[in-house]
Amino acid sequence: MPEPLITTTVYQLYPSPRNPHRELFAHEVFLPYPYALVDPPSYGPKGRWSLFSARRLADGKNGQLVTFELEADAVKFTARFSPD
Repeated sequence: MPEPLITTTVYQLYPSPRNPHRELFAHEVFLPYPYALVDPPSYGPKGRWSLFSARRLADGKNGQLVTFELEADAVKFTARFSPD
């Protein structure tokens, strides 16, 4: 059964079925690359994380949203991520 759509004030989100934690965390990184391969565990996060397919409501831009429990994980991910 597909995961339900999550709508926030900023995004429409579809959770990845590979998420170990199915929740939104405080530190968000929006990636405007809907087809890029995003593998958060390969960046070595210390805390929990979740990955979503995302549509940004303000401009209709499609992409992916990675949320992290720890701010340091979001900073490290942002610095190291490069779309394929």
